[in-house]
Amino acid sequence: MSTGADELVFVPLGGLGEIGMNMALYGFGPRQSRKWIMVDCGIGFAGPEQAGIDLIVPDTRFVEKIRPNLLGLIITHAHEDHIGAVADLWSSFKCRLYATPFAAGLLKMKKLSEPGAPEVPIDIVMQGARISLDPFNIEFIPVAHSIPEACALAIRTPAGIVLHTGDWKIDVDPGLGKVTDAKRLSTIGDEGVLALICDSTNILRDGISPSEGEVAKTLSEIIGASTGRVVVSTFASNVARMRAVALAAMAAERDVVLVGRSMDRVATVARECGYLDGIPEFLSMEAFPHMPRDKVVVLATGSQGERRAALARISENDHPVALNPGDRVIFSSRTIPGNEREVGRIINNFIRQDVEVITDRSALIHASGHPRRGEVAQFYDWIRPQIAVPAHGEEIHLAEHARFAAARGIPHVVKARNGDMVLLSPGEPGVID
Repeated sequence: MSTGADELVFVPLGGLGEIGMNMALYGFGPRQSRKWIMVDCGIGFAGPEQAGIDLIVPDTRFVEKIRPNLLGLIITHAHEDHIGAVADLWSSFKCRLYATPFAAGLLKMKKLSEPGAPEVPIDIVMQGARISLDPFNIEFIPVAHSIPEACALAIRTPAGIVLHTGDWKIDVDPGLGKVTDAKRLSTIGDEGVLALICDSTNILRDGISPSEGEVAKTLSEIIGASTGRVVVSTFASNVARMRAVALAAMAAERDVVLVGRSMDRVATVARECGYLDGIPEFLSMEAFPHMPRDKVVVLATGSQGERRAALARISENDHPVALNPGDRVIFSSRTIPGNEREVGRIINNFIRQDVEVITDRSALIHASGHPRRGEVAQFYDWIRPQIAVPAHGEEIHLAEHARFAAARGIPHVVKARNGDMVLLSPGEPGVID
């Protein structure tokens, strides 16, 4: 093939080989003069084998080489593993950034307000809208996830449509925001989709993920039946869960105290975007000592066992929030692999104090934001791509997703990893560099 021919390529720089640190490039044009877009710019979290390291960011040396032809950075949603590296890396490629209002608000609040942070030009794009970055046209399709305003991207090019799912699930009762737009996705599938780049996080799990609405019902029942103080720990970014806890507290005639800076920041942006309409203002930690035991719910960070986060300090009696025998702590989260020991330490601390601990092992108090096999099958039925590239997963997830796609009759399944250049068109798809 002549190097002067137009090619459509996909280059993952993070997220294919680990869960987290998502960053991908799409390029179109002749090999020596392609135009590029970037999707997401996230961090990864170091494991116990990486002592002394807190965060990991993608290697952007390739981005710096193609920087003059980089047209923009598109954000699918506001989780740290999709936006967390923007402040650190943006200066190495300096392009416009496109994000929904919630993602833009959280970026400005968390990262771009810090001393020395770059002045990143952000273009606000609403869910359902389209932007044109010639030769790319990108449509932001609403999908349900564990954070507001998540989007799949329909990337239209002269070579065909690429559907980049980002993080998603099918949830008819997501608690707030829009559901996954099945009608629009089916319509795009009818247009003909060249390639599907799809989330693999829960591909090992059968069935469909529980709904946020089911979780909200369980939380309301537990909080309503509680007689002492209640502490709920969850991911700070899960605004639907925050709202569910607040509504449960209102029904039980309790006030909500927010504990943790990240929780405060997310709540501020969520209110600005209207996701906490009808919810009373949350109280600060200073109000806690003066509140009757049966009139308070504490929303706290630290569900993953972080040693300096609020929950760990509460469990060690090193925090203004103090608990007594008969109080309850609800872990409204799933323990991320690698964090089991630290989470277990906190649970044991509470049990030693005769504080009741409720986890997702005993009640439906957490739902994943990622699709199980039944949901992925539905997505493939909507999209019917010619090419499948499993993404967002460790080796075991990517390998199983590849088998899954092949079993569904997808003509071409490409197994890619970080740093691979995948040819999507023309000719036989596969890793070319």
